Amino acid sequence: MTTPKKTQTRHGFKTNEFIVYPAHGVGQIVRIEEQEIAGYKLELFVISFAKDKMTLRVPTSKAASVGMRKLASPDIVKKSLETLKGRARIKRTMWSRRAQEYEAKINSGDLIQIAEVVRDLFRSESQPEQSYSERQLYEAALDRMVRELSAVEDVTETEAAKMIEAQLMKAPTRNKAKTEGTTDEQEAAA
Repeated sequence: MTTPKKTQTRHGFKTNEFIVYPAHGVGQIVRIEEQEIAGYKLELFVISFAKDKMTLRVPTSKAASVGMRKLASPDIVKKSLETLKGRARIKRTMWSRRAQEYEAKINSGDLIQIAEVVRDLFRSESQPEQSYSERQLYEAALDRMVRELSAVEDVTETEAAKMIEAQLMKAPTRNKAKTEGTTDEQEAAA
């Protein structure tokens, strides 16, 4: 038995608002409803993840504890894009351990941590191929970042992806790989 709630705002979230759910990325609150489950009345956010064709119901009282948050502020977006320009930081640990750390950063829902994964796993055409698992993690992080950037900046996902790629190409090691064989003056002009 589902009854829609008249009030459209709960715990600082409102219907039709885009939010970030850490384990799934950007979704939209389509409604707030009340359901009776095992004799208890529960108020739920109904969140739609259109790209994944998925609907999630989260108790309104649990929104904070599961890490649900509003979209990143413009200054957090700017900081995440700046993170992409930094030098990749790859620890000298076993891949399985690094993969777990990358997965945890992606599922944290923190845009800056997601940007770190994108930065660390990005490969330009002149760099060696990635393993399948590296590529999967890179694409998962990139997808999360693209979706949030697209929602915050109100641009298409394609435009958001181009913004991210432009920042990645500004990283110090990427320029050297791209411009190998050029003189210092040509590199400085680039």
